[in-house]
Amino acid sequence: MPTIAPAPCGPLQPHFDALLQDVCASLDAQAGHWLDGIYLYGSIARGDATPGVSDLDLTLVLRQPPTQQQADTLEALRLALQARHPEVLKIDFDIGHRAQAMAPEHLYSWGYWIKHQCRCLWGDDLAPHFAPFAPSRAVAQAVNGDFARVLENYAQRLDDERDPAAIVRLQREASRKLIRSCNILRHDDDPCWPASLDEHAALLLRHYPAMQAQIAYFLAQARSGAAPASGFTPALRQFTQWLAQQQAG
Repeated sequence: MPTIAPAPCGPLQPHFDALLQDVCASLDAQAGHWLDGIYLYGSIARGDATPGVSDLDLTLVLRQPPTQQQADTLEALRLALQARHPEVLKIDFDIGHRAQAMAPEHLYSWGYWIKHQCRCLWGDDLAPHFAPFAPSRAVAQAVNGDFARVLENYAQRLDDERDPAAIVRLQREASRKLIRSCNILRHDDDPCWPASLDEHAALLLRHYPAMQAQIAYFLAQARSGAAPASGFTPALRQFTQWLAQQQAG
């Protein structure tokens, strides 16, 4: 019987208290009148982040679809917060709006995401609106079904990038997306939702042990501090093609 995992709910690491307080206060001051909720996900939400190495991952739910001016304001604020908080490597905002999050057609994507992957830091917590989701391939597909498009976008950006620091960052982001996307190959009798990258990798290898070398390569590139990897983009495209073939089969 699949295990229904709770959302992250343990104590947050004190090292990130000032960062989270600044984020909530800054967003409230500059965007609070059109923000519905601020949600934390990822390693800081789970309580296993590494200071100076981990990212701060936030989902912002707005009351209405964002205007271009609002999107620009949020991006400027994201960059300002990132510049003054070296305790994280990067700050990411995933942005949606309330009607989108609550729409029945987005139940397996937004509903699952808010219920199981996020913890509300500020605003109206939408999680109680959703019943717990049992692990399933349908939910995994709803969350990461965009993998081919997103990963090809990373490959094209890497084709054109020359700055070593930017290459490392893009390789890390692409590797993380690729590893998480492997969850679309899960079986409905797999017992749990994977949380960490290592858990995603282990679940893939449970069904595809021959992919050990490939998944180890991308796990290494997903870690902070990895050097630029030669041959990364062809390897990314090859793995993406394999993943699409398995999904179609």
